[in-house]
Amino acid sequence: MDFTKLTQTRYSVRKFKPDAVPEEHIQAILEMAHNAPTACNKQPQRVFVMESEAGRAKIRRTTQCHFDAPLFFVVCYDRKESWHRDFDGQDYGMVDSTIVLTQMMLKIQEVGLGSCFVAWFDPAALRKELELPENVIPVGILPCGYPADDSRPVPQHSQKKKLSEITCRK
Repeated sequence: MDFTKLTQTRYSVRKFKPDAVPEEHIQAILEMAHNAPTACNKQPQRVFVMESEAGRAKIRRTTQCHFDAPLFFVVCYDRKESWHRDFDGQDYGMVDSTIVLTQMMLKIQEVGLGSCFVAWFDPAALRKELELPENVIPVGILPCGYPADDSRPVPQHSQKKKLSEITCRK
């Protein structure tokens, strides 16, 4: 599938089949996380693969947006390793992590699975469930799996602002 079609057909899946995700797909998705560009190539991302029943239960305790997925990826970053801009100290770990998450979402779509970027989670609860040290910051959860047969994009999915509203040429 070409890139444009891939991005046009991807949507946030909120209903999954219970079927397990094949290991080769998990590895391909993790390779995309590994290949993602990061500021100054610091690679501060940490990706947790939650596929066991116990792991999935940890996610369910931190968010209502689990959609009963059979697999979750949790992307975090280590703020001790992320690049900080010299001028103002801005930490780019969040940016790096969202790049990682985006590449993972697109790979998930490419291999015939679905996902949903979940930012609605209790960070303190997730930190506790994953036993994260203070320097590791959770950014997003990706429920992942085969979309249910009746899974559809939400109605507002195709509502886009005009290109002229989001661009500025000077």
